[in-house]
Amino acid sequence: MTVIVRALSSDAPAAAADDAGFASVRRACVPAMLATPESVAFDRAHAHPDSRYRQLVAEADGEIIGTAQVGVAHDSPEPGQGFANVYVHPRRLGAGAGTLLLRTAEEYLAGEGANAVYSWVLDDPANLAFAARRGYRASRRAHFLRLDLAHGTLPPRQAPPAGVELVSGSVFAQDPRPLFALDAETVADEPSDVAAEFTDYEHWLAETWRHPLVSHELTSVALVDGRPAAFTLPRTDGAGRYGSGMTGTARAHRGRGLAKLVKNDSLHRARAAGCTEAFTGNDAGNEPMLAINRWFGYEICGTEVRHVRDLT
Repeated sequence: MTVIVRALSSDAPAAAADDAGFASVRRACVPAMLATPESVAFDRAHAHPDSRYRQLVAEADGEIIGTAQVGVAHDSPEPGQGFANVYVHPRRLGAGAGTLLLRTAEEYLAGEGANAVYSWVLDDPANLAFAARRGYRASRRAHFLRLDLAHGTLPPRQAPPAGVELVSGSVFAQDPRPLFALDAETVADEPSDVAAEFTDYEHWLAETWRHPLVSHELTSVALVDGRPAAFTLPRTDGAGRYGSGMTGTARAHRGRGLAKLVKNDSLHRARAAGCTEAFTGNDAGNEPMLAINRWFGYEICGTEVRHVRDLT
């Protein structure tokens, strides 16, 4: 069996097959990360030019058995921070696909001027050993969590506190700039090895707000004095799966339970809309958000470990 690594095809019929294969591998490796052929194609088409984003696949006998998302953290104030997230289908391990994908990704990033590569690695002995053998150092951990919406019991819906109004994200369909400002503030405070700064509204609009998985209807926003104070921006894949893309509260309103309020409202509406399972992710050190998710009934269903390797 010969394994080759290549970029996704630009030819329309072949590209559709590649997008489907890419999404299938991602779902098999990390079920908590929603992926559809449409979202794979959208991510490629709307990546920021400065991110130098590429999607790679490992192919064996005409079958896509591994994937890699590769690029540069263009929104980081520190230049030269690359990323390469590599996944190989669990049934096709041991064929060398991971090695070829990672080598190709590193060579590409070095050519783009990256001096370090960050990668999320599944927290199991084989994957951790793979990363260590290739010179990657482990740093922080993050958990995937799952909630059974079909059979689980959500906390009762709660009335907003005085002065707070709950609305759907659809209210901002024509002008989501207030949500962009809130997203930028909360992202800046997220635990991360690579700092991020959201300053490009037009790119956020194209890449985040208009993403095919994002549901404006299931997005919940808490307003204080008519301005967004907390929000949760979920994604759905059309197959009953709901994923929390981002949940955050403005600094001035933290400690009031608004994150719980918006998340609970969105989950109830998601269940009513037919979603059967919900996924979210948390930095292992973000105890306040982990506590909120435990309150909802989420359980850890997987863990990844952030790794980094210097290229210079």
